Amino acid sequence: MEDYTKAWEGQFNTSKVLNFTVEIETITSEKSIFRISNDHIIINEAFSTEKKVIDIFIDENLSFIGEFNSDKTTINGFIKSGYFFYHVDLIKKNTNTYTGNWNAFIVDELKSKAFYLSIENGAKENYEAYPIFGDNRFTGTWCANFKKNETIISFTDFKTGFNFKGQLGESKIALDIYLTDKLVTQIKLTPSKEEWKIGAFKTNTITKIPESLNDGWKIATSKNINTNLLREMEDAINSNSLENTHSVLIAQKGKLIYEHYFSGYTSTIPHDMRSASKSISSAMVGIAIDKKMIVDENEKLFNFLPEKYKTTTDTLKKQISIHSLLTMSSGLDAIDFGIESDSYATEDNYQQQQDITKYILEAPMLYKPNLHSNYGSANPYLLGVIVDSVVSEPLELFMDKTLFQKLNISNYIIQSDGHGAPYFGGGMYLTPRDMLKFGQLYLSEGKWKNERIVSKEWVKKSFKNYHVLENTQDKNGYGYLWWHKTYTINGQIINSIEARGAGGQYIFVIPKFKSVVVITSSNFKNGKFQQPEKILEDYILPSLLN
Repeated sequence: MEDYTKAWEGQFNTSKVLNFTVEIETITSEKSIFRISNDHIIINEAFSTEKKVIDIFIDENLSFIGEFNSDKTTINGFIKSGYFFYHVDLIKKNTNTYTGNWNAFIVDELKSKAFYLSIENGAKENYEAYPIFGDNRFTGTWCANFKKNETIISFTDFKTGFNFKGQLGESKIALDIYLTDKLVTQIKLTPSKEEWKIGAFKTNTITKIPESLNDGWKIATSKNINTNLLREMEDAINSNSLENTHSVLIAQKGKLIYEHYFSGYTSTIPHDMRSASKSISSAMVGIAIDKKMIVDENEKLFNFLPEKYKTTTDTLKKQISIHSLLTMSSGLDAIDFGIESDSYATEDNYQQQQDITKYILEAPMLYKPNLHSNYGSANPYLLGVIVDSVVSEPLELFMDKTLFQKLNISNYIIQSDGHGAPYFGGGMYLTPRDMLKFGQLYLSEGKWKNERIVSKEWVKKSFKNYHVLENTQDKNGYGYLWWHKTYTINGQIINSIEARGAGGQYIFVIPKFKSVVVITSSNFKNGKFQQPEKILEDYILPSLLN
């Protein structure tokens, strides 16, 4: 292997090789075919259509689940591949066939066909392989299980569920990419001779008016906004003094008034929201309460747990309520950052466990519930366990029907917890326009297009400032998985309620200006993950204050 421990590169044959057509074709009233293809048929699986829910199992890493809409013109479903629930709408094409698209690697077409592979020698001769795309708008692979058998190497991307197998040759590798055990494409790799060129895309042309996409957004221009400040912001982003900013969008009075993308990002690319999707998890709890599946947020966590998790004798743990989890005040030793000692149930720790729920519940209690708030993703993870226990259908279908369909959101991904259930701790992928819709839903007190989706009471409770997050630098106030921050612009106090995610994923809800702002970024390792707050403070709020 030493001869192959280096950097390799090659090219995909086409820019759409990782974009797939998904079809369900009815053969008889009892039998149908589920098909995935690109330039050739990859998956062709027969299944029974006798049940209300279409549930197709291909293997442990690939399946499909979906339901017909009311008039049977669409199948709303999810491809479960790897750690992702990819939402797909299959539209009725003819009497027998429903068709849709699946962009397994996020983008709808690769801007660069370059493909790179780094093979590295880890500890104790444990080799590792890292596939990297020339188009960096895909958020990257989580590869493991490197194996070598004679001249064959293999490894798996746990994020997307795709498998890689390489035939080692003299100064070359013939690398195959598989979906389950079916060939997707082959790439011929040779040793890299120069530095890799990744993501060098031109910025998009500036548009003064956002594009109308028939997605529910009304488009408008605002005469009251200072466009000079926004042009200064664009220049700073394009010159990279405001680093790695991918999108900035502004809605005011329910209309989209500003939309701009940078570095090749577009309105059709779902963005990794990271922990900003915790606020969506909060909405799902509210919807379950609104539907009387849960009495209220004062109910105790242990009322919803399977019996095998109720063995604790810790009386403090039995006092943890839904309210405790929503406000990060469970008292569990589950603090993700900002403390001197190592916490037991950090996200990095519990995500490695075979039984996540058991591991989190074994964490010691540091405080009595509802007294101290410390940010930790174990809290919303447990909310997912609760909601999953009260719905009578797969949780991902419940989320789609009660929230995303009502917001006309179809191009999105839900990250799983690694064990087959949606992960409430973060990691959903939404387009920036759809992130803006979610913020607008809360600004409009739970309504979108005059349809009630979340109760006004739940929005009010969600936005209330309950505690200070003690492990944060700014000691932010915190609601039901919503952050609070106060900005001072030209002597005016402006309150913002915010969904926040690592790397700089923000939804700002600003009641004073009847505005919602979305900023997406990729500042994961440079310490500038709070840069969107600077953009809001220096450019957007002053432009709205105009």
